[in-house]
Amino acid sequence: MNRFIMADASACIGCRTCEVACVVSHQEQQNSAAVTTADFVPRIRVIKEDSFTTATVCHQCEDAPCANVCPVQAIRRDRGHIFVTSSRCIGCKSCMLACPFGAMTVVASASGAQAIKCDLCWHREAGPACVEACPTSALQCVDAAHVQRQRLYSQPF
Repeated sequence: MNRFIMADASACIGCRTCEVACVVSHQEQQNSAAVTTADFVPRIRVIKEDSFTTATVCHQCEDAPCANVCPVQAIRRDRGHIFVTSSRCIGCKSCMLACPFGAMTVVASASGAQAIKCDLCWHREAGPACVEACPTSALQCVDAAHVQRQRLYSQPF
């Protein structure tokens, strides 16, 4: 069963700490000492509307539409996570169109356009950096069984 990050809009204050933690975590993974504005591409995005603020992130779908439409199989499942193999990605943006959650981003780089998405910080033993950094605990790393239990718990008897 896939794990994914769930955002609680009622707890999110829109501080974007999760975005910063995400970028810093992936910069550390790449052994890059400095984060520039060009490099600031979080894999989680805070959405601010008039009446609410929340984060949008990959749901690590069981039958991932992004992986199904990729013409070069650059998106694959490994160890319960959906990964983008950047060396295979051709930047066609098919994955962006297919993702029902708007969680795929294609960024321009010196080597061409590349798709990026949340990988649950697979490189960190502590888990997703955004979850750890959120000051209001609005983000949780959960699985579908947890979500189902929460739904049942919240229903009136």
